[in-house]
Amino acid sequence: MSNKIKIISGILGFILLTGCSSTKQYPSVQDQNKIAQLSQTGIHYYWHGGDLAKVEKEFFKGITLKGKYDVVENSFKEASAISPERIDLRFSIASTQIIQKKTNEALTTYKNILDIYPDSFEAGILLAAYSKQIGDMKTYSETIEILKKNNKKETQKYLNKFSRTDNIMKEKINIYPFQVEGKHAIVILGYALGKNGKMEKPLIERLKQGLALHKKNPKSPIIVSGGVQKGGITEAYVMKNWLVSNGVPSNLIYMDDQAKDTVGNAIYSTEILTKLNPENVTLVTSASHIRRGLAVFEEAAELKGLNINYSNLVYLDYETINEAQKISEAEKLVIYRDLIRTSGIWAYPGIQQ
Repeated sequence: MSNKIKIISGILGFILLTGCSSTKQYPSVQDQNKIAQLSQTGIHYYWHGGDLAKVEKEFFKGITLKGKYDVVENSFKEASAISPERIDLRFSIASTQIIQKKTNEALTTYKNILDIYPDSFEAGILLAAYSKQIGDMKTYSETIEILKKNNKKETQKYLNKFSRTDNIMKEKINIYPFQVEGKHAIVILGYALGKNGKMEKPLIERLKQGLALHKKNPKSPIIVSGGVQKGGITEAYVMKNWLVSNGVPSNLIYMDDQAKDTVGNAIYSTEILTKLNPENVTLVTSASHIRRGLAVFEEAAELKGLNINYSNLVYLDYETINEAQKISEAEKLVIYRDLIRTSGIWAYPGIQQ
């Protein structure tokens, strides 16, 4: 099946799943084309950004755009205004509001979805999760009770995921390499490359920590994860080359050169871990990234039925380890967002997980 067919199938499937009845008035061909154009504009700016003045003139007259996520949000808002019954477009609006830390606006969007389709589990669990993270326990508890009545088994599954993730947020961060017993693997997460594929400091420091861990565990296979290209090369490619140039045997290194973000790191690296079948995995990344990394990797492992014990080793991108152990409300939201994405609820239905 081609990627285009998968995307179209995903969109149509999500629309059916979220309750767009066949009795609804379908948009005209002209409106469908406009919705598709707006959606493509939104997701392009999500990944790449672009000329704000140009898109402001072409699409959003009278709206001042401050950044690329303004374009993403307004693209899906314009598309939703054309076809209000398209629940997938509303999910895309809410996801972009979360990215912009407009949490209360996102919660309102999820409530609007539930007004249209009260049985939407996806909207309910997202509303509950984000309400919990901003301390609105009343909305959280009420929403969870409704979800339990409608789908007790699935709700409990997510409550277990939330509990596991809350425990991850409390885990001790390790800054010194250590030896691991048993069948072990190392996963080093990538970081965006600079101009012409040059490695930036965070990536170099992650690799240094990965190398130090390798010296303590010289037989452990290493996965380097990162598929964003710059200068015609991927993060994984330059990461492998760096490790090999520093004495790591090439045959120990596995490349995930498909991941475009942390969720992708977890999904694609876990595919490799499925073949390696380790008992223990050490995740190597920056301290500011490790809790999100562990949350999504543990979720990806669970979905694959893998029984893996995860540990961590970080590059300390804070002044002190005590500061690194603190977790902000903004970080909690991002962790929950990516946990839920990894679980299978897409941020941009039919377009991007």
